[in-house]
Amino acid sequence: MPDPAGSSAPPSPSSLPAQMQMLVDRAPQDGRTPIALKAIGPALVAIAQQLGHLEYYVLQSRDGNWLLTTLQNNDDPELEKSVVYGFDSIDAARASIKPPTKPDLVVVALPVLQILFQLLALEKVDSAIFFDADRQAGQGTEVRRADVQSLANAHLQKAIAETQAARAARPKRDIPPNLA
Repeated sequence: MPDPAGSSAPPSPSSLPAQMQMLVDRAPQDGRTPIALKAIGPALVAIAQQLGHLEYYVLQSRDGNWLLTTLQNNDDPELEKSVVYGFDSIDAARASIKPPTKPDLVVVALPVLQILFQLLALEKVDSAIFFDADRQAGQGTEVRRADVQSLANAHLQKAIAETQAARAARPKRDIPPNLA
C-alpha cells in the first residue's frame, strides 16, 4: 500500500516461486483461477527470468491505476501504443516523473510476476517496459502483452490437454445395474 510520501515498502517475496505462490494464494478460490494460475505460472516465470529484478517500481494514481504512457512511432505518427514503465529502483521511478504529470502519482513496488499477470488483464496496455540500471540509459526491455498472452495461452492449452488425457486414461467404472 502506498505511503503518504508517495512510495511503498517492497512487498515482493524473495523468489519467483514464492511470488507465484502468492499469486495463487491471493486468487479467487473459485476452483478454476488457482488452477489456471498454476498452469500459466511457468510462462510468467520464463518471462520474469529474462528481466533483471524480482520487483519493479510502477507509477500509479492514489486509487491504484497504473500510469499509462502513449508512445508514437517517429516514422508513422498514426502508430501508437500504450505502455507501463517498471523501474528497478524507487529513485529511477521518481526521476521519471516530469511535469505536467499529475501530482497524485505514487511509486509502488510490485513483484515482477504480479506485473506480468496484471498485464494480461489490462486490455488498454500494449506493453510493459522494464528499466534496469545495468542497461544503457533510456534502453528498457519491452514485454509485449500479446506475447505474454500467447505464451500463457499455450501453457493453459497444454494443461487442459494433459488433464483430458489423464481423465481418458482412467479406467471406467461400471455402475452396477441395481444402482443405475
